[in-house]
Amino acid sequence: MYKKAIKLFFLESNPILFIIGISSVILFICSSLKHILFQSTAWDLAIFDQAVYLISQGKIPISSFLNIHILGDHAAFIFYPLSLFYKIHPSVYWLLLIQAFVLCFGALPVYYLSQYHGLTQSKSLTLSLVYLLYPLIFNINLFDFHPDVIAVDSILWSILAAFWNNLGLFIIAIIITLSCKSVLSLTILFMGLWLFFFQKKYKLGAISIVFSISWFVISTRLIIPIFSENTANINRHLERFNYLGNSFLEIAQNLIFKPWLLFQGLFNLPNLEYLLLLLIPIIWGLSWQYLAPLIGAFPTLAMNLLSQNGLQKDLLHQYSLPVIPFLMLVVIMTVAAKKSWFRQNKYIIIWSLIGFLALAKYGYFTSRYLESIDTWKANNEAISKIYRKGNVLTSTYIAPHLSQRSMVKLAEDGAESFDFNEFDYILLNQRHPGRESSPELIETIKNKVGQNSQFDLTYEKDDVYLFTRKNNQ
Repeated sequence: MYKKAIKLFFLESNPILFIIGISSVILFICSSLKHILFQSTAWDLAIFDQAVYLISQGKIPISSFLNIHILGDHAAFIFYPLSLFYKIHPSVYWLLLIQAFVLCFGALPVYYLSQYHGLTQSKSLTLSLVYLLYPLIFNINLFDFHPDVIAVDSILWSILAAFWNNLGLFIIAIIITLSCKSVLSLTILFMGLWLFFFQKKYKLGAISIVFSISWFVISTRLIIPIFSENTANINRHLERFNYLGNSFLEIAQNLIFKPWLLFQGLFNLPNLEYLLLLLIPIIWGLSWQYLAPLIGAFPTLAMNLLSQNGLQKDLLHQYSLPVIPFLMLVVIMTVAAKKSWFRQNKYIIIWSLIGFLALAKYGYFTSRYLESIDTWKANNEAISKIYRKGNVLTSTYIAPHLSQRSMVKLAEDGAESFDFNEFDYILLNQRHPGRESSPELIETIKNKVGQNSQFDLTYEKDDVYLFTRKNNQ
Protein backbone atom coordinates (compact mmCIF):
# COMPACT_ATOMS: atom_id res chain seq x y z
CA MET A 1 0.00 0.00 0.00
CA TYR A 2 2.83 2.41 0.92
CA LYS A 3 4.68 1.75 -2.32
CA LYS A 4 1.46 2.17 -4.30
CA ALA A 5 0.80 5.52 -2.62
CA ILE A 6 4.27 6.77 -3.56
CA LYS A 7 3.78 5.61 -7.14
CA LEU A 8 0.45 7.41 -7.41
CA PHE A 9 1.97 10.55 -5.92
CA PHE A 10 4.62 10.77 -8.63
CA LEU A 11 2.63 9.49 -11.57
CA GLU A 12 -0.73 11.14 -10.94
CA SER A 13 -0.47 13.96 -8.42
CA ASN A 14 2.92 15.25 -9.55
CA PRO A 15 3.83 13.84 -12.97
CA ILE A 16 6.33 16.66 -13.48
CA LEU A 17 8.38 15.31 -10.56
CA PHE A 18 8.40 11.86 -12.13
CA ILE A 19 9.57 13.37 -15.44
CA ILE A 20 12.33 15.33 -13.68
CA GLY A 21 13.45 12.23 -11.80
CA ILE A 22 13.67 10.02 -14.89
CA SER A 23 15.38 12.75 -16.92
CA SER A 24 17.95 13.34 -14.17
CA VAL A 25 18.83 9.65 -14.08
CA ILE A 26 19.23 9.53 -17.86
CA LEU A 27 21.47 12.59 -17.98
CA PHE A 28 23.58 11.40 -15.05
CA ILE A 29 24.10 7.98 -16.66
CA CYS A 30 25.12 9.63 -19.94
CA SER A 31 27.66 12.02 -18.40
CA SER A 32 29.03 9.30 -16.12
CA LEU A 33 29.47 6.90 -19.04
CA LYS A 34 31.31 9.58 -20.98
CA HIS A 35 33.62 10.12 -18.00
CA ILE A 36 34.18 6.38 -17.54
CA LEU A 37 35.19 6.17 -21.22
CA PHE A 38 37.93 8.80 -20.62
CA GLN A 39 36.16 11.39 -22.73
CA SER A 40 35.76 14.09 -20.08
CA THR A 41 38.55 16.66 -20.19
CA ALA A 42 40.79 18.78 -18.02
CA TRP A 43 39.06 21.82 -19.52
CA ASP A 44 36.74 22.04 -17.67
CA LEU A 45 35.88 19.05 -15.47
CA ALA A 46 39.32 18.61 -13.91
CA ILE A 47 39.58 22.36 -13.25
CA PHE A 48 36.37 22.47 -11.24
CA ASP A 49 36.81 19.07 -9.60
CA GLN A 50 40.22 20.13 -8.31
CA ALA A 51 38.87 23.45 -7.01
CA VAL A 52 35.90 21.90 -5.20
CA TYR A 53 38.10 19.16 -3.75
CA LEU A 54 40.67 21.61 -2.40
CA ILE A 55 37.94 23.76 -0.84
CA SER A 56 36.43 20.68 0.82
CA GLN A 57 39.83 19.85 2.30
CA GLY A 58 40.25 23.34 3.72
CA LYS A 59 43.01 24.15 1.25
CA ILE A 60 43.41 27.23 -0.95
CA PRO A 61 41.81 26.38 -4.33
CA ILE A 62 44.70 27.34 -6.58
CA SER A 63 44.06 25.82 -9.99
CA SER A 64 47.19 24.15 -11.32
CA PHE A 65 45.59 24.35 -14.77
CA LEU A 66 44.85 28.08 -14.70
CA ASN A 67 47.67 28.96 -12.31
CA ILE A 68 45.30 31.18 -10.32
CA HIS A 69 42.88 30.97 -7.40
CA ILE A 70 39.56 29.63 -8.73
CA LEU A 71 37.86 32.92 -7.77
CA GLY A 72 40.27 34.69 -10.10
CA ASP A 73 38.61 32.94 -13.04
CA HIS A 74 34.96 34.04 -12.86
CA ALA A 75 34.43 34.93 -9.17
CA ALA A 76 32.29 31.79 -8.92
CA PHE A 77 31.56 31.51 -5.21
CA ILE A 78 29.13 28.69 -5.97
CA PHE A 79 32.04 26.25 -5.64
CA TYR A 80 32.11 26.78 -1.89
CA PRO A 81 28.62 25.39 -1.18
CA LEU A 82 29.28 22.66 -3.77
CA SER A 83 32.27 21.57 -1.71
CA LEU A 84 29.89 20.42 1.05
CA PHE A 85 29.04 17.38 -1.08
CA TYR A 86 32.74 16.51 -1.26
CA LYS A 87 32.84 16.50 2.54
CA ILE A 88 30.46 13.56 2.44
CA HIS A 89 32.75 11.80 -0.03
CA PRO A 90 35.11 13.45 -2.53
CA SER A 91 34.01 12.29 -5.97
CA VAL A 92 33.79 13.97 -9.35
CA TYR A 93 30.45 12.19 -9.80
CA TRP A 94 28.90 14.70 -7.41
CA LEU A 95 29.44 17.40 -10.02
CA LEU A 96 27.97 15.22 -12.76
CA LEU A 97 24.97 14.34 -10.58
CA ILE A 98 24.36 17.95 -9.55
CA GLN A 99 24.60 19.08 -13.16
CA ALA A 100 22.14 16.44 -14.38
CA PHE A 101 19.68 17.25 -11.61
CA VAL A 102 19.71 21.06 -11.89
CA LEU A 103 19.36 20.91 -15.66
CA CYS A 104 16.28 18.70 -15.33
CA PHE A 105 14.94 20.56 -12.30
CA GLY A 106 14.56 23.60 -14.56
CA ALA A 107 11.48 21.83 -15.93
CA LEU A 108 9.68 22.58 -12.66
CA PRO A 109 9.75 26.41 -12.93
CA VAL A 110 8.86 26.00 -16.62
CA TYR A 111 5.83 24.00 -15.50
CA TYR A 112 4.83 26.61 -12.90
CA LEU A 113 5.38 29.48 -15.35
CA SER A 114 3.06 27.72 -17.78
CA GLN A 115 0.47 27.29 -15.03
CA TYR A 116 0.82 30.96 -14.05
CA HIS A 117 0.03 31.98 -17.63
CA GLY A 118 -3.20 29.97 -17.57
CA LEU A 119 -2.15 26.84 -19.42
CA THR A 120 -3.65 23.46 -18.60
CA GLN A 121 -1.68 20.79 -16.78
CA SER A 122 -1.19 18.78 -19.98
CA LYS A 123 0.05 21.84 -21.84
CA SER A 124 2.31 22.76 -18.94
CA LEU A 125 3.78 19.27 -18.94
CA THR A 126 4.25 19.48 -22.70
CA LEU A 127 6.23 22.71 -22.39
CA SER A 128 8.32 21.16 -19.62
CA LEU A 129 9.18 18.38 -22.10
CA VAL A 130 10.03 21.02 -24.70
CA TYR A 131 12.56 22.41 -22.23
CA LEU A 132 14.02 18.98 -21.45
CA LEU A 133 14.25 18.08 -25.15
CA TYR A 134 15.98 21.33 -26.07
CA PRO A 135 19.26 19.99 -27.56
CA LEU A 136 21.56 22.24 -25.54
CA ILE A 137 20.25 20.73 -22.28
CA PHE A 138 21.41 17.26 -23.31
CA ASN A 139 24.61 18.43 -24.97
CA ILE A 140 25.88 20.62 -22.14
CA ASN A 141 25.32 17.76 -19.72
CA LEU A 142 27.94 15.86 -21.72
CA PHE A 143 30.44 18.72 -21.77
CA ASP A 144 32.18 18.12 -18.44
CA PHE A 145 30.75 20.39 -15.71
CA HIS A 146 30.02 24.12 -15.63
CA PRO A 147 28.45 26.24 -12.88
CA ASP A 148 26.46 27.97 -15.64
CA VAL A 149 24.00 25.06 -15.53
CA ILE A 150 22.95 26.11 -12.03
CA ALA A 151 22.27 29.60 -13.38
CA VAL A 152 19.77 28.24 -15.92
CA ASP A 153 17.73 26.91 -13.02
CA SER A 154 18.11 29.98 -10.80
CA ILE A 155 17.23 32.40 -13.61
CA LEU A 156 14.04 30.44 -14.29
CA TRP A 157 13.18 30.58 -10.59
CA SER A 158 13.89 34.32 -10.45
CA ILE A 159 11.50 34.90 -13.37
CA LEU A 160 8.86 32.76 -11.69
CA ALA A 161 9.40 34.55 -8.37
CA ALA A 162 8.93 37.88 -10.16
CA PHE A 163 5.55 36.79 -11.53
CA TRP A 164 4.61 35.44 -8.11
CA ASN A 165 5.84 38.66 -6.46
CA ASN A 166 7.83 36.48 -4.07
CA LEU A 167 10.59 38.83 -2.92
CA GLY A 168 12.49 36.28 -0.83
CA LEU A 169 12.65 33.65 -3.57
CA PHE A 170 13.56 36.31 -6.11
CA ILE A 171 16.55 37.58 -4.12
CA ILE A 172 17.81 34.06 -3.36
CA ALA A 173 17.55 33.12 -7.05
CA ILE A 174 19.49 36.13 -8.34
CA ILE A 175 22.17 35.71 -5.65
CA ILE A 176 22.65 32.09 -6.75
CA THR A 177 22.84 33.24 -10.38
CA LEU A 178 25.45 35.89 -9.61
CA SER A 179 27.51 33.40 -7.62
CA CYS A 180 27.87 31.17 -10.69
CA LYS A 181 29.79 33.60 -12.88
CA SER A 182 30.58 37.30 -12.78
CA VAL A 183 29.46 37.88 -16.36
CA LEU A 184 25.95 36.76 -15.42
CA SER A 185 25.64 40.16 -13.74
CA LEU A 186 24.84 41.47 -17.21
CA THR A 187 22.04 38.92 -17.64
CA ILE A 188 20.51 39.92 -14.30
CA LEU A 189 20.91 43.60 -15.20
CA PHE A 190 18.97 43.23 -18.45
CA MET A 191 16.41 40.98 -16.80
CA GLY A 192 15.91 43.81 -14.32
CA LEU A 193 15.41 46.29 -17.16
CA TRP A 194 12.79 43.99 -18.66
CA LEU A 195 11.00 43.63 -15.32
CA PHE A 196 11.12 47.38 -14.66
CA PHE A 197 10.05 48.75 -18.03
CA PHE A 198 7.95 45.96 -19.55
CA GLN A 199 6.46 44.10 -16.59
CA LYS A 200 6.10 47.26 -14.44
CA LYS A 201 7.59 45.38 -11.51
CA TYR A 202 9.55 48.39 -10.33
CA LYS A 203 10.75 47.02 -7.00
CA LEU A 204 12.01 43.70 -8.35
CA GLY A 205 13.47 45.34 -11.42
CA ALA A 206 15.32 47.87 -9.28
CA ILE A 207 16.67 45.12 -7.02
CA SER A 208 17.99 43.24 -10.07
CA ILE A 209 19.65 46.35 -11.46
CA VAL A 210 21.28 47.35 -8.17
CA PHE A 211 22.44 43.83 -7.30
CA SER A 212 23.84 43.16 -10.77
CA ILE A 213 25.73 46.44 -11.16
CA SER A 214 27.13 46.17 -7.64
CA TRP A 215 28.30 42.60 -8.14
CA PHE A 216 29.73 43.32 -11.58
CA VAL A 217 31.87 46.13 -10.19
CA ILE A 218 32.93 44.16 -7.10
CA SER A 219 33.74 40.97 -9.00
CA THR A 220 35.53 42.49 -12.00
CA ARG A 221 37.31 45.35 -10.21
CA LEU A 222 38.08 43.72 -6.88
CA ILE A 223 37.69 39.94 -6.61
CA ILE A 224 39.02 38.76 -9.97
CA PRO A 225 42.04 41.14 -10.00
CA ILE A 226 42.98 40.17 -6.43
CA PHE A 227 42.73 36.44 -6.98
CA SER A 228 44.17 36.32 -10.50
CA GLU A 229 47.14 38.56 -9.58
CA ASN A 230 48.02 39.42 -13.16
CA THR A 231 46.36 41.28 -16.01
CA ALA A 232 46.93 38.42 -18.45
CA ASN A 233 44.32 36.35 -16.64
CA ILE A 234 41.96 39.30 -16.24
CA ASN A 235 41.92 40.06 -19.94
CA ARG A 236 42.42 36.53 -21.31
CA HIS A 237 38.91 36.41 -22.81
CA LEU A 238 39.36 39.67 -24.72
CA GLU A 239 41.21 37.91 -27.54
CA ARG A 240 37.82 36.67 -28.74
CA PHE A 241 36.93 40.28 -29.55
CA ASN A 242 40.35 41.62 -30.57
CA TYR A 243 39.01 42.92 -33.88
CA LEU A 244 37.06 45.42 -31.77
CA GLY A 245 40.04 46.42 -29.61
CA ASN A 246 42.60 45.17 -27.14
CA SER A 247 41.01 46.47 -23.93
CA PHE A 248 37.55 47.10 -22.51
CA LEU A 249 37.99 50.84 -23.03
CA GLU A 250 39.20 50.47 -26.60
CA ILE A 251 36.32 48.13 -27.45
CA ALA A 252 33.80 50.61 -26.02
CA GLN A 253 35.35 53.46 -28.00
CA ASN A 254 35.40 51.50 -31.25
CA LEU A 255 31.77 50.48 -30.85
CA ILE A 256 30.90 54.18 -30.72
CA PHE A 257 33.33 55.66 -33.23
CA LYS A 258 33.81 52.73 -35.61
CA PRO A 259 30.31 51.21 -35.89
CA TRP A 260 31.22 49.35 -39.08
CA LEU A 261 33.29 46.97 -36.95
CA LEU A 262 30.13 46.11 -35.05
CA PHE A 263 28.21 45.38 -38.26
CA GLN A 264 31.04 43.24 -39.60
CA GLY A 265 31.06 41.25 -36.39
CA LEU A 266 27.30 40.73 -36.31
CA PHE A 267 26.27 40.12 -39.89
CA ASN A 268 28.04 37.01 -41.12
CA LEU A 269 27.25 33.41 -42.01
CA PRO A 270 28.45 31.79 -38.73
CA ASN A 271 26.10 34.05 -36.77
CA LEU A 272 23.17 33.18 -39.03
CA GLU A 273 23.89 29.49 -38.55
CA TYR A 274 24.15 30.00 -34.79
CA LEU A 275 20.79 31.76 -34.57
CA LEU A 276 19.15 29.03 -36.62
CA LEU A 277 20.57 26.34 -34.32
CA LEU A 278 19.37 28.28 -31.29
CA LEU A 279 15.85 28.98 -32.53
CA ILE A 280 14.80 26.06 -34.73
CA PRO A 281 13.97 23.68 -31.83
CA ILE A 282 11.40 26.16 -30.49
CA ILE A 283 10.68 28.36 -33.51
CA TRP A 284 7.11 27.08 -33.64
CA GLY A 285 6.49 28.88 -30.33
CA LEU A 286 7.98 32.29 -31.10
CA SER A 287 5.90 35.37 -31.84
CA TRP A 288 7.10 38.93 -32.42
CA GLN A 289 4.46 40.15 -30.00
CA TYR A 290 6.03 38.29 -27.07
CA LEU A 291 9.77 38.73 -27.62
CA ALA A 292 10.23 41.29 -24.83
CA PRO A 293 11.66 38.70 -22.36
CA LEU A 294 14.60 38.24 -24.72
CA ILE A 295 15.91 41.54 -23.37
CA GLY A 296 17.30 39.39 -20.55
CA ALA A 297 19.16 37.29 -23.12
CA PHE A 298 20.66 40.31 -24.89
CA PRO A 299 24.11 40.31 -23.19
CA THR A 300 24.65 36.61 -23.87
CA LEU A 301 23.51 36.83 -27.47
CA ALA A 302 25.60 39.97 -28.07
CA MET A 303 28.77 38.37 -26.69
CA ASN A 304 28.25 35.16 -28.64
CA LEU A 305 27.47 36.92 -31.91
CA LEU A 306 30.39 39.34 -31.61
CA SER A 307 32.89 36.71 -30.51
CA GLN A 308 35.37 35.19 -32.94
CA ASN A 309 35.40 32.00 -30.92
CA GLY A 310 33.39 29.37 -32.75
CA LEU A 311 32.65 27.56 -29.48
CA GLN A 312 30.27 30.38 -28.57
CA LYS A 313 28.18 29.75 -31.67
CA ASP A 314 26.95 26.18 -31.22
CA LEU A 315 24.69 24.03 -29.08
CA LEU A 316 27.55 22.09 -27.53
CA HIS A 317 29.08 24.50 -25.04
CA GLN A 318 27.91 26.52 -22.05
CA TYR A 319 27.96 29.96 -23.62
CA SER A 320 24.30 29.97 -24.71
CA LEU A 321 22.82 28.60 -21.48
CA PRO A 322 21.58 31.98 -20.11
CA VAL A 323 19.41 32.37 -23.21
CA ILE A 324 17.30 29.28 -22.47
CA PRO A 325 15.15 30.69 -19.61
CA PHE A 326 14.08 33.69 -21.67
CA LEU A 327 13.43 31.64 -24.80
CA MET A 328 11.21 29.31 -22.77
CA LEU A 329 9.29 32.26 -21.35
CA VAL A 330 8.66 33.59 -24.86
CA VAL A 331 7.35 30.16 -25.89
CA ILE A 332 5.10 29.97 -22.81
CA MET A 333 3.65 33.43 -23.40
CA THR A 334 3.13 32.72 -27.10
CA VAL A 335 1.37 29.42 -26.43
CA ALA A 336 -0.77 31.03 -23.72
CA ALA A 337 -1.85 33.71 -26.20
CA LYS A 338 -2.62 30.98 -28.79
CA LYS A 339 -0.20 32.53 -31.27
CA SER A 340 2.06 29.50 -31.72
CA TRP A 341 2.27 27.52 -34.95
CA PHE A 342 1.22 24.35 -33.16
CA ARG A 343 -1.66 24.13 -30.70
CA GLN A 344 -1.91 20.40 -30.12
CA ASN A 345 0.50 18.78 -27.69
CA LYS A 346 1.38 15.90 -30.00
CA TYR A 347 2.68 18.23 -32.72
CA ILE A 348 4.68 20.26 -30.21
CA ILE A 349 6.31 17.10 -28.85
CA ILE A 350 6.95 15.71 -32.34
CA TRP A 351 8.74 18.93 -33.35
CA SER A 352 10.80 18.85 -30.14
CA LEU A 353 11.71 15.21 -30.72
CA ILE A 354 12.80 15.96 -34.29
CA GLY A 355 14.93 18.87 -33.04
CA PHE A 356 16.46 16.66 -30.36
CA LEU A 357 17.21 13.82 -32.76
CA ALA A 358 18.78 16.24 -35.23
CA LEU A 359 20.90 18.33 -32.85
CA ALA A 360 21.53 16.35 -29.65
CA LYS A 361 24.87 14.53 -29.60
CA TYR A 362 23.71 11.13 -28.35
CA GLY A 363 25.44 9.62 -31.41
CA TYR A 364 28.83 10.36 -29.84
CA PHE A 365 28.37 7.26 -27.69
CA THR A 366 28.72 5.06 -30.76
CA SER A 367 31.47 7.07 -32.44
CA ARG A 368 33.62 9.77 -30.83
CA TYR A 369 33.41 8.46 -27.28
CA LEU A 370 34.73 5.05 -28.36
CA GLU A 371 37.84 6.33 -30.11
CA SER A 372 40.16 5.52 -27.21
CA ILE A 373 38.44 2.34 -26.03
CA ASP A 374 41.55 0.35 -27.02
CA THR A 375 43.52 1.87 -24.15
CA TRP A 376 40.66 1.97 -21.62
CA LYS A 377 41.88 -1.02 -19.61
CA ALA A 378 45.48 0.20 -19.58
CA ASN A 379 44.42 3.68 -18.41
CA ASN A 380 42.49 2.20 -15.49
CA GLU A 381 45.27 -0.17 -14.52
CA ALA A 382 47.82 2.64 -14.56
CA ILE A 383 45.57 4.93 -12.49
CA SER A 384 45.11 2.15 -9.91
CA LYS A 385 48.88 2.23 -9.33
CA ILE A 386 48.83 5.90 -8.31
CA TYR A 387 48.45 5.40 -4.59
CA ARG A 388 49.14 8.85 -3.17
CA LYS A 389 47.93 12.43 -3.67
CA GLY A 390 51.25 13.43 -5.21
CA ASN A 391 51.81 15.79 -8.15
CA VAL A 392 50.85 14.36 -11.53
CA LEU A 393 51.67 15.07 -15.17
CA THR A 394 49.18 13.45 -17.51
CA SER A 395 46.96 13.91 -20.57
CA THR A 396 43.83 16.01 -20.99
CA TYR A 397 41.53 13.00 -20.89
CA ILE A 398 43.12 11.27 -17.91
CA ALA A 399 43.40 14.44 -15.80
CA PRO A 400 39.74 14.44 -14.61
CA HIS A 401 40.38 11.03 -13.07
CA LEU A 402 43.33 12.36 -11.06
CA SER A 403 42.36 15.96 -10.36
CA GLN A 404 41.75 15.61 -6.62
CA ARG A 405 45.21 16.79 -5.62
CA SER A 406 47.06 20.09 -5.38
CA MET A 407 48.96 19.79 -8.64
CA VAL A 408 48.00 18.26 -11.95
CA LYS A 409 49.72 19.44 -15.11
CA LEU A 410 48.97 18.49 -18.69
CA ALA A 411 51.30 16.74 -21.12
CA GLU A 412 50.61 19.19 -23.91
CA ASP A 413 52.67 21.58 -26.03
CA GLY A 414 55.42 23.09 -23.88
CA ALA A 415 55.39 20.27 -21.33
CA GLU A 416 58.69 18.97 -22.65
CA SER A 417 60.40 21.91 -20.93
CA PHE A 418 58.89 21.15 -17.48
CA ASP A 419 61.07 20.31 -14.52
CA PHE A 420 59.93 16.71 -14.20
CA ASN A 421 61.36 16.47 -10.71
CA GLU A 422 58.36 18.46 -9.41
CA PHE A 423 56.09 15.50 -10.22
CA ASP A 424 55.53 12.29 -8.29
CA TYR A 425 53.75 10.51 -11.12
CA ILE A 426 53.90 10.93 -14.90
CA LEU A 427 51.13 9.08 -16.72
CA LEU A 428 51.24 9.22 -20.53
CA ASN A 429 49.03 7.79 -23.26
CA GLN A 430 51.03 7.92 -26.46
CA ARG A 431 48.33 6.38 -28.62
CA HIS A 432 45.75 8.97 -27.53
CA PRO A 433 47.85 11.91 -26.29
CA GLY A 434 44.98 14.36 -25.80
CA ARG A 435 44.37 18.04 -26.42
CA GLU A 436 47.27 20.15 -27.79
CA SER A 437 49.55 17.14 -27.72
CA SER A 438 50.92 14.54 -30.12
CA PRO A 439 52.58 11.10 -30.10
CA GLU A 440 55.86 12.85 -30.90
CA LEU A 441 55.56 15.10 -27.85
CA ILE A 442 54.77 12.12 -25.63
CA GLU A 443 57.79 10.30 -27.04
CA THR A 444 60.00 13.29 -26.17
CA ILE A 445 58.65 13.46 -22.60
CA LYS A 446 58.91 9.69 -22.22
CA ASN A 447 62.57 9.69 -23.29
CA LYS A 448 63.46 12.57 -20.97
CA VAL A 449 61.74 11.00 -17.97
CA GLY A 450 63.26 7.62 -18.82
CA GLN A 451 66.71 9.18 -18.53
CA ASN A 452 65.85 10.72 -15.17
CA SER A 453 67.34 8.59 -12.38
CA GLN A 454 64.59 9.77 -9.99
CA PHE A 455 61.87 7.86 -11.88
CA ASP A 456 61.08 4.25 -12.62
CA LEU A 457 58.76 2.98 -15.34
CA THR A 458 56.25 1.15 -13.16
CA TYR A 459 53.61 0.37 -15.78
CA GLU A 460 53.63 -0.10 -19.55
CA LYS A 461 50.81 -1.46 -21.69
CA ASP A 462 49.09 -0.49 -24.96
CA ASP A 463 51.22 2.68 -25.29
CA VAL A 464 50.25 3.77 -21.77
CA TYR A 465 53.23 4.56 -19.56
CA LEU A 466 53.38 5.33 -15.84
CA PHE A 467 56.57 6.72 -14.38
CA THR A 468 56.75 6.87 -10.58
CA ARG A 469 59.19 8.80 -8.44
CA LYS A 470 61.29 6.27 -6.56
CA ASN A 471 60.43 7.52 -3.08
CA ASN A 472 56.68 7.12 -3.87
CA GLN A 473 56.84 3.40 -4.62
